[in-house]
Amino acid sequence: MKSLPPFILFALLAASISRADIIRVPTDYETIQSAIEAAVAGDTIDVSAGTYQERLVLKPGIVVRSVGGNEKGKLGLTRAEITILDGGGANGEAPGVTMAAGATLDGFTITRVGLYDEDSWKKHWDEQGENQSHARIGTSGKPAIAITGLNCTVTNNIVRHNGDTGIAIVGVEGNTTAPRVVDNVCYRNMGGGIGSMKGSTAFIDSTTCFENLYAGIGHNGASPLVTNNVCYRNVRAGIGVSEGASPVVRKNRCYENRRSGIGIRTSPETRPVVEGNDCYENAMAGIGVEDEAAPIVRSNRCYRNEAAGIGCRSDSAPLIVDNHCFETDAAGIGAASAHPLLFQNRLEKNETAGIGIRGHSKAYLLENTCLENRLVAVGMPDGAEAFLQKNTFERTGGMPPIVAILGGSKASLIGNTIKGGGVAGILLEGNLTATENVLEGQNGGAGILAKENSEVALLRNRIEGYRNAVSDQGAKFIRPEDHERLRSRKRNAN
Repeated sequence: MKSLPPFILFALLAASISRADIIRVPTDYETIQSAIEAAVAGDTIDVSAGTYQERLVLKPGIVVRSVGGNEKGKLGLTRAEITILDGGGANGEAPGVTMAAGATLDGFTITRVGLYDEDSWKKHWDEQGENQSHARIGTSGKPAIAITGLNCTVTNNIVRHNGDTGIAIVGVEGNTTAPRVVDNVCYRNMGGGIGSMKGSTAFIDSTTCFENLYAGIGHNGASPLVTNNVCYRNVRAGIGVSEGASPVVRKNRCYENRRSGIGIRTSPETRPVVEGNDCYENAMAGIGVEDEAAPIVRSNRCYRNEAAGIGCRSDSAPLIVDNHCFETDAAGIGAASAHPLLFQNRLEKNETAGIGIRGHSKAYLLENTCLENRLVAVGMPDGAEAFLQKNTFERTGGMPPIVAILGGSKASLIGNTIKGGGVAGILLEGNLTATENVLEGQNGGAGILAKENSEVALLRNRIEGYRNAVSDQGAKFIRPEDHERLRSRKRNAN
């Protein structure tokens, strides 16, 4: 027999090696795990609808998927809703599914991996997570799906009513941990919906996480890309970022969570970029920053939250740029003993202040706009410091001042525009340096109302439309000639 040319032999060999088999469960194998053991890289395991009481360990390069198309069901794909991996509750210590390098898990409901405790869930919901164990934050526990130190794909799954984290992504030093976790639904898990930890750089996209006992999506020392997710009614934050995590959190929707929509905390190394998100109707801040964290918070919309639209405290140092905060039950942006830089934000129709600065805060406000906030545009009640330049503060009507610098607070105002009604454009019980500002009143009052023991330095300000340009109630004027000039203007006007 004449031998075949070498290049034909090579082509035939390559074709036989690359041929991918389809293994069917339960037709070819009764259990999914037995099909996995028979598979090799490149094979696809098609699993028919039904309930499989198994915990799976995948092999590298295989695809395990439910049978069916992409028809939508009540929560996810119909095929995911009717193809169920039942972990057996308290039976077993392994994760529900242990992923492998290059493997794909597509279209299953994973449930009862560990015990879901309804009474405990309700208790912590009622307490807003105040008495939860912080020791569990940042640990993977016994997750429904475990991804450890590898790349893989987890998609179209419904992960619900498990005893710990829904999907846990854990980095391993020296390995790339960048799985694709997309189009999943995670709810009523006794940990977070998704936890990304220890250096993972996952891509988490278009997943819905709701009513989880901890955060919808949590990050602990990890830097994934988190986009287009919906996180609501979780017992803690919709999205939580802590312990040196620096993810990009973009275009997510976080609402009705029992704490913040997006919560950022724990160290100066926690430096996420949080941009283009919608955070609304949360029981705390729309976006909350604390514990020395230093995020970039940019171009978000925060509204109708029960605390600040964006709140920062505990020596955090966020850069807050181009956000729109409105109709909150507190300040549009609030700083409590924090050190924020606020640039070109729009704060309007909030129930207290457009911007509130208190405690030992030192804040920088540049080119922000505060419109029609119910009490003040800027409130400094108790000893904070602020530098304000080229901002616009307006309110029509009302009794409170537009800017309130109280409790010994210190403020430098340069080139700001202050317009509106109330007892004063600026009410001062502290220290004020004001240069080249424009104050335009509407219904009497004083441009600057300086209380006893205040210190004031004024230079080249334009104050008009008030009954008194400056009302001096025992303040010390650092530049007496400015005070006398304003007094002279009042006499001439009379």
